[in-house]
Amino acid sequence: MNINLTRKTAIITGSVQGIGFDIAKIFTECGASVVINNNLDADSLEIKAEELRKSGADVKAVVADVTIKEEAQKLIDAALSFGDTIDILVNNAGGLIKRVPIAEFDENHFWTVVNVNLKSAFIMSHLVMPYMKKQRSGKIVNLSSQAAHDGGGSGAAVYAASKGGIWTFTKSLAKEVASFGICVNCIAPGFIENTAFHNTFSSKETHEKVLATVPLGRLGTVRDISRVALFLASELSDYMTGQSFQVNGGLYMP
Repeated sequence: MNINLTRKTAIITGSVQGIGFDIAKIFTECGASVVINNNLDADSLEIKAEELRKSGADVKAVVADVTIKEEAQKLIDAALSFGDTIDILVNNAGGLIKRVPIAEFDENHFWTVVNVNLKSAFIMSHLVMPYMKKQRSGKIVNLSSQAAHDGGGSGAAVYAASKGGIWTFTKSLAKEVASFGICVNCIAPGFIENTAFHNTFSSKETHEKVLATVPLGRLGTVRDISRVALFLASELSDYMTGQSFQVNGGLYMP
């Protein structure tokens, strides 16, 4: 069975690299028109958009800060340029920013992390809701983290708490929109190699230590995550909502 997203429009926030970009890539491989996004670097974003367009994909590249409602609206406008519907939203924007122990609590850092990881998902979901309700269909996929379930590594308390917020936000939103035929689920990635997150914040020793404990014997890849996102964006998941999918090779088993 092939998953067909032809005539579907998708928005993926924070999608210039890593998991977000691979989700955009796999969606376009299945026929979707996509809006990709980052906050600062228009040149890098356009390069990624052109990479997708070379295979014939319809892609809009939008530089916007999705923690600000007026900026986030730019992604909605871009999606509507493809047609009248917004079928899929992937709330991927997020990050650790830096490791800060609770003993060294920094309020500015706290709000930066909470805003990018959690507030952005609230804003984007709020903005797509009128369109999904009107068409009485839609798929919202939120990116949480294994840290939401196990607390994360050292200095990651704010990140873990915000990703835990995504987990419970997913459940609340799923209940709120179920009567409109909208499904809301989240993915909690484990240790995904070759991403800016772990290349920046996890040492080589940590990579090796984690690898030794993964039951499936390897670290995750971005394609491991994007395949699950594709499933959740497709009709194959039509009777699933409010769920958190642990994609970690067995590293964490709730």
